[in-house]
Amino acid sequence: MLIGYVSDERYIALHDVQFEIANENLHIETRSRATGEVFADIPPGPYTVTLQKEGFGPKRGQINIHPERPHHFRLLAHQLLGYAWPKWVQAGEQSEFRVHALEAYRLDLWRYGWEKEHIRPLGWFDEHGPRATMQITPDGDYTQTGVMWNKFGYTSPSHKQFVTAPERSGLYYFHTKGESGAFFSFPWIVAPAAPSADIAVLAANINWNAYNNFGGRSNYIHPDCFPPTPTINARLELKRYTDPEHINYDAEDYAPLSFDRPEPINHIPEDVEITDPIAGRAACHVAPAEWRFLGWLEREGYPYDLYAETQFHFDQLDLDQYKILITTTHPEYWSRKMYYDVKAWVRERGGKFMYLGGNGLNCEVELLDEQTMKVKNGDGRVQRAEGHESRFHQYNESEANLLGVVFTHPGIMTAAPYQVLAADHW
Repeated sequence: MLIGYVSDERYIALHDVQFEIANENLHIETRSRATGEVFADIPPGPYTVTLQKEGFGPKRGQINIHPERPHHFRLLAHQLLGYAWPKWVQAGEQSEFRVHALEAYRLDLWRYGWEKEHIRPLGWFDEHGPRATMQITPDGDYTQTGVMWNKFGYTSPSHKQFVTAPERSGLYYFHTKGESGAFFSFPWIVAPAAPSADIAVLAANINWNAYNNFGGRSNYIHPDCFPPTPTINARLELKRYTDPEHINYDAEDYAPLSFDRPEPINHIPEDVEITDPIAGRAACHVAPAEWRFLGWLEREGYPYDLYAETQFHFDQLDLDQYKILITTTHPEYWSRKMYYDVKAWVRERGGKFMYLGGNGLNCEVELLDEQTMKVKNGDGRVQRAEGHESRFHQYNESEANLLGVVFTHPGIMTAAPYQVLAADHW
């Protein structure tokens, strides 16, 4: 009987995973096939299932096996990863740092402005149990629900790990470094406890989440839902690569995406400085690129307060306390509330909105709660047939009503410098 499939954190099939399946009546072993399929000659029912594979964290859980509902087992590769939770706070609030490590690691807090500023060391972290700093991921599609690190096996309050946000607003990064020299960094958005500048800058954390494929889904790969089986070779299997007529957005409904996931796309290598060229395909439009703009503001002497887009949506940013609101490299995804709040502030109350990115406000998101969003991509065929200028336009008005411009396909992968033509209106 096919009992399920096993895959890694990218939803890639894992072969030769050792399975031990047991209950009070039987005890058997089996291994996964090249497809990630797991077969076992057992009757349906509840079992304790143990998984082991070299290079991945072992796992044990209680599974109810059913012949018509194959279970999706998920394993997490040995690597250094982490994220803060919440990923955005106000000064004085706390976040928990959630780190996946196979060894003792040192954690430091840095502020990323024109200079990288070392705020303080947070300490060395290890535990008495073997590999007790290693995390696991839930089974199934946890891109919808989150990885929930520090939840399982962290019942003691003394094992909780929190950091209080500094008083100064800005983009902060945690530096994680293992005994072996392995390094991983992850961002932390700190908004002010009260407005302290004329300029508010929005960090595009909704966009970060849309592009984050940790867990095997993003708004660019399997945006509507997982396929029924994990991937073996993407170029040979996914319609994105095999179908010349493929449309990435061809559904009316799209499964949620959780913010509760690490963001490898926002990792900045330890030795990178703000004046270095940005390396990598993803880094050029997410947090590493936004850092460059924030540093430029500081170099030029423009004080600013930084907010996450989600903080703006949930009314933690009062636009009327600021003269200027700035978005940077790639604010592609906004909620309807965000858009119309900014439009009213600009049109009715004299606010100044500086849109300095590209492909911005192109698609509406629905924030189901403070850790989950749904993207309203709509059906691209309908968008073209009805002459909508963007995905946002399908459900609202064209973003050009606020921005004056919209994204167009001929503009993809092009660039041009800004030139001020009429500065007097500022």
